[in-house]
Amino acid sequence: MSTVAITPYLFFGGTCEEAIELYKEALGAKVQMLMRFNESPDPPPEGCLPPGFDNKVMHASIEIDGQLLMVSDGTDEKGGFSGVSISLTVSDEADCRRKFDALAVGGTVTMPVGKTFFSPCFGMVRDRFGVAWMVIVPGEMPA
Repeated sequence: MSTVAITPYLFFGGTCEEAIELYKEALGAKVQMLMRFNESPDPPPEGCLPPGFDNKVMHASIEIDGQLLMVSDGTDEKGGFSGVSISLTVSDEADCRRKFDALAVGGTVTMPVGKTFFSPCFGMVRDRFGVAWMVIVPGEMPA
């Protein structure tokens, strides 16, 4: 029997360290490990990194409420997130609103926090780095 884990891996195109700080403050994220490109035992291939990326984040693992999220600056300056959202399930409405509001600072609210037919508290926000989040308190689905 094999075990499969699916872990989101986000590339920030130069703003990874700022994103980590936001997630530490907004979501209580804890950094498990962080390595910069200039700390790698194997240097990146010639021409792989844009100028000024030597001190950027090559790889970091952060934990948010026991869940792993991997992040990096990547090897280009594009970054950007399209067609994907991270669903963050929380235990109560106060935590939902607090985390939602913290992620919304400098970002864009795409659906304000409120009651829905599937949740007592749900909202969607794109943080200031462009990552889309759906923050939800689980609810009963109608039959």
